[in-house]
Amino acid sequence: MAENTIPLCELSNGTRIPQLGFGVFLVDPPEAERVVSDALEVGYRHIDTATIYKNEEGVGRAIASSGIARDDLFVTTKLWNADQGADTTLPAFEASLDRLGLDYVDLYLIHWPAPARDAYVDSWRVLERIEKSGRAKAIGVSNFLIPHLDRLIDETGVIPAVNQIELHPYHQRRELVEFCQGNDIRVEAWGPLSQGKSDLLENPVIVAAAAAHGKSSAQVVLRWHLEQGNIIFPKTTRRERAIENLDLFTFELSSEERSAITALDRELRLGGDPLEVN
Repeated sequence: MAENTIPLCELSNGTRIPQLGFGVFLVDPPEAERVVSDALEVGYRHIDTATIYKNEEGVGRAIASSGIARDDLFVTTKLWNADQGADTTLPAFEASLDRLGLDYVDLYLIHWPAPARDAYVDSWRVLERIEKSGRAKAIGVSNFLIPHLDRLIDETGVIPAVNQIELHPYHQRRELVEFCQGNDIRVEAWGPLSQGKSDLLENPVIVAAAAAHGKSSAQVVLRWHLEQGNIIFPKTTRRERAIENLDLFTFELSSEERSAITALDRELRLGGDPLEVN
């Protein structure tokens, strides 16, 4: 499937991000170059990594060898908790750029609010300067709850372009999503398939929709995300699965299917608690 079939979402500052990307969470560093090269070859143009994943170098090598123009790629990385602070954020960002071998990233995120450190506001002020310098086209946050977002906005007046949060049919975060939508913050869903930690893909509602469309359960869930307006970047190390995850634009869920999947919410958090990850 050609990459131009992937919708582009406009962030609050006008930056455009492919709604479907490729994530490299838990991709072993020695594997990262191959995995990302495969992803770029089959049509992905949006890559999501982070300092803590320890695979930025492999991502960078794959980008460098791809032959794809930099302007045609969208690259996200993230500031790790230990690097938060007024004096440590910029060096951490520059180290990420060096590892990626890039002059700029398209999106730079604070990975967690890490409330016990109480440094995310200081870090955010540095991210503002990074964006103004052009070395990040947009800035945002990850795993922030409403009180963290409120504080950031109240103390700096600068609204994040993105909040990347755990979100899947079993954990839909409706109040948080509504807050983000009301403040022009785009929602990115990590763990869109519940990270294989639940029975989501075996749920009868999902299985029935998959059978009706001749698709896999994973494709149905990913399609549900797209129709909800979420930005997603499913992770896989298998080329054939990467191709399957791209094939989301040849079908649409019916309103009944969409409603039935939305009714599956269990408030089932499977990842870390933003109030406790420090």
